[in-house]
Amino acid sequence: MVSDEGAVRVDSWIWSVRLTKTRSMAASACRAGHVRVNGERVKPAHSVKAGDEVRLRVAGRERIVVVKHLLRKRVGAPVAAEAYVDNSPPPPPREELVVAPRR
Repeated sequence: MVSDEGAVRVDSWIWSVRLTKTRSMAASACRAGHVRVNGERVKPAHSVKAGDEVRLRVAGRERIVVVKHLLRKRVGAPVAAEAYVDNSPPPPPREELVVAPRR
């Protein structure tokens, strides 16, 4: 369900474009201060619109995306990828990642 008019809750949009696995994880990230819209920390009910920059810190990595289309429902991965422009820095190479010892 693509919608270009109005605004959508930030937690719902983050979940719809598959940046988090669940909507509750998206809401928790907002409450913890890991989500910024146009440079400001936001609550889960904050509205986003086309052109907003959303920064999300998830799994130890920062994702920087610009909203192209608003989505109200979760969609397939190819459609979700067209809803934003990903300006995130590339992930570090595997050999540079520190591996925690397993017991």
